[in-house]
Formats: sequence, C-alpha cells, structure tokens
Amino acid sequence: MFRRTRRLALISAIAAIAIVLSACAGGGTEPEPTAPIGEPDPDATLQVGLVLEPTNLDIRHTSGAALEQILIDNIYEGLVSRSQDNEIEPRLASDYEVSEDGLTYTFTLNDGIAFHSGAALTSADVVASYEAVRTDATLQGNAEFASVASITAPDPTTVQIVLSAPNQNFLFSLTGPAGLVFQTGDTTDLKTAENGTGPFTLTRWSKGSAITFARNEAYWGEPAGVAEVEFQYIPDFTAGVNTALDGGVQVLTAVDPNLAPQLEDSGDFTLTTGRTTDKATLAFNNAKAPLDDVRVREALRLAIDHDALVAAVGAGSTLYGPIPELDPGYEDLSDVVSYDPEKAKELLAEAGQEDLELTLTIPSFYGTTVPKVLISDFQKVGVTLDVDSVEFPTWLEDVYTNRDFDLSFVLHVEPRDFGNFANPDYYFGYDNAEVQSLYAEALAEVDPDASADLLAKAARIVSEDHAADWLYNGATITAVSPQVTGFPKDSINSRINLAGVTVAAEK
Repeated sequence: MFRRTRRLALISAIAAIAIVLSACAGGGTEPEPTAPIGEPDPDATLQVGLVLEPTNLDIRHTSGAALEQILIDNIYEGLVSRSQDNEIEPRLASDYEVSEDGLTYTFTLNDGIAFHSGAALTSADVVASYEAVRTDATLQGNAEFASVASITAPDPTTVQIVLSAPNQNFLFSLTGPAGLVFQTGDTTDLKTAENGTGPFTLTRWSKGSAITFARNEAYWGEPAGVAEVEFQYIPDFTAGVNTALDGGVQVLTAVDPNLAPQLEDSGDFTLTTGRTTDKATLAFNNAKAPLDDVRVREALRLAIDHDALVAAVGAGSTLYGPIPELDPGYEDLSDVVSYDPEKAKELLAEAGQEDLELTLTIPSFYGTTVPKVLISDFQKVGVTLDVDSVEFPTWLEDVYTNRDFDLSFVLHVEPRDFGNFANPDYYFGYDNAEVQSLYAEALAEVDPDASADLLAKAARIVSEDHAADWLYNGATITAVSPQVTGFPKDSINSRINLAGVTVAAEK
C-alpha cells in the first residue's frame, strides 16, 4: 500500500489569484526576503489586495478561481489539500492509504475537528458530502467522481472510497471543491454565509469592496497567526498600486509588471515572482480549415518569437508544450519548435497559404500586449491577423461553446488539465487517438512516476502535432510589506492559505 502520514502542524501555505489575472511572471533573481520589522502581533489585521471578486460564496455550486482562492483551506477543508508545489498532503485526514490496485482509498480523520457551528465532524459528514458530489450533477466535482463506486464510514474516524477503475487524478481532485467537507443537514445559505472547519470564519462581505475573515478560536489545528484578514477587491491595477503605496494593504497580488517598479522603488515592499500552472494558450481550431493542416499550425508557431513575447508581457517563462513545470508529465519541449520565420514561410507556401488571413478572438480583459506581438510576428511571414476583442460571456458562447473561431487566446490556469487535449469535443477540436489512449493509460496507472512518463509522451505528441501554441507559462508578482511573514509565493492563482501568515507589531 501507498501510505502518507502527517503530524499535526502548521500546514504549508498556498495562494491564489483569479483566472483573468494570472498574466505572467518570470525569470530573474528573486530579491532577498526582507526581515520582519517586529514580533508577530496576534491581534493584527492582514489586508490583502485582490482583483476578481466572487459573485457569491457557494463553492459547492459555483466554479471559479475567485472562490477557491480565498475559501479553500481558510474557510473550508477537505480530507487532503495541496502544497505550493501542487504536492498532495493530508488535511482533515491525519493519514491515508491507497491500495496497491489503486481502487481503495482509506482515510483516518484527525481528532477534535468541529464545524464553525460547533458541531463535531465525523466520517458520516464526509460520506454525506462526497455522496452528494457523486450523485448531484449540479455540484462542483461531480464529473471527477464518475469512477467512484462506493463511499463508506467503517467507524466515526475512518472513510473508505472505492473506485470502479484506477484514476491517478482522483486524489488530486479531492484537493479542490469536490473534496470539501460540509456538515450533514446544514441549512446555511452558502451564497452569503458559511459553515466550514477551517482556521478562519466569515465575518462580513461588503459586496463590491471587501470580504473579511476572523480567526477561528476553536480551530482543531494550529491557530491562525492573525486575528483578521481583509480581502480588498481592487480591479484596476493602477488603483491597486496606489492603495498599497498609501498603506491601504500590506500585500498586493497580481501586480502588473509595468507597475511593479513603483512598489519596489518605494522601499515599502518586497516583490516575489511565483510559479503557477497558468498556460497562456494560443488555441488553434484544429477542426477548421486551414488550421486542420498541421503545416499551417507549425508555421504559426515558428513565426512567434516567444522570448520577445515574454519580454513584452513583462514576466513569465517560455512554454512549448501543454504541461507546465508544476504538473506531472512536464518536459522541456523547446526542441519541438523554434523561432524560424523563413521556415514558416516555406510551410505556408507548401500548404498554399501564402496570403493567409486569420482572426484572433480574445477576451477583452487580457489587454493588447499579446495581440500586438502576434500581429507583428505573423505579418513578417505573410499572415494577416485580425483581432476580435470580446466580453468574456461572448468568448464563452462563440469560442468555448460554438467553436466559431480561428485562433483564440486565454489563460488556462487549472492544474492537471492535459485531458483537454485528449477530449476531441473540447473547443480545441484536436482529435488524436494515440494521445487519448496514452492519457487513459496514464489515469489508470497506479504508479505516479509511470503515469507521469505516459503523460510526457502524450504531451510531446500534442506539441509535435502543433495542436496549439503555449505562448508562456504565467506566474504572479506579489508585493509584500516587511511587516508580513509567511505569505505564499507559488500557485497563488489556485488559493491563498493564510493560516501561517503573521503581521509584525509596529514599533
């Protein structure tokens, strides 16, 4: 059996930013962390600047990074969670075992866990929460529970989940909304209130402005390091920087690279550049001519100067395949394609597409930097690129749902989402039986290393097929006051675990 254990301790922090903002982050030398200016103040308030505010707080029925970012690990918890490196670690479970055939998962709960209502958590609550996910198609994670055959509670501290077939991603899916545990029979209106087990409770939500958490004094684990957290929602990047410089927040996330020097030069903040699983994807409509011709797709990739694009964006790193560094199966695929405009012209001529005109459909909130670079690069090889900047609901309707597009740009922020390229019905329109077979084998493989090898093989095929172009691997720039210690750096597009963060008392 595979077994993971953990002593009760401070759980490592992770952070999150919303889908529309994970625009970049890059190379360069990280600054030395600034030493805290005083002893931690347990009565302090931590003020964090974010950009995308949730529309409601019902994480069971509503998708979106804005919810996961603040609620998972702070308000709600699952049996397992994940580290900043996307490694799975126990949470409500003190340990877990996976049978050698990869079908049976057995979890042992930590002692003394209670919901914010005061009710004790037992294995029955876990079973009820997960049965709801398994049987209710309206709940987040329902599709991820498709292979679950049974969920039982042999005793009050044990939960056993049996799958009908091995699924290498199942345990990871429990680190997201699908794996959160709720009180059985609870009638809390989750759109505006909560009843979790986490180290913080919700105290108020001033819609359009801020959400405030307070330390849960009855938390079953290590108590949070601050008495209160205030998430301030500042959708304008410049306004966010001004708020930080005026002392309105001690941490500003999703800093625009072009504005970062203002914060750094002030001497009041340290800037960190954090890794993410954001894949800045230039999608090709593989099912539509002329993009159904691999020569055309390869030519477009060869025409793009990826290093210059990353420099124009202001941060980030090149990415030549569908799997980022933080996900299983990552391999440096820079050998597949390089910047070669002359070869691009030859391929376009061979395909009879010397005077090609294409349209890029892009959600308007991504700005103009990427389209400008692509227009310039494509023009050099004889391709005219028209840009259709649309509101996100329009993008969802036209591109994601109706597949009515040539090229599209969007940040795919979700970890472990390679399965999109193994799904011929996904909006990419990419259909490769070998990739689909390898992905199915990777999911069914119980050995994580062997599974990652299969994913890497499939990812190389996808890149060699030029099914899309991955313009860069995004990351986030965060400005942190020297008063603050322990604020997460990596994976902050997924969630912000703030239990271990402290704020120093002012001298």
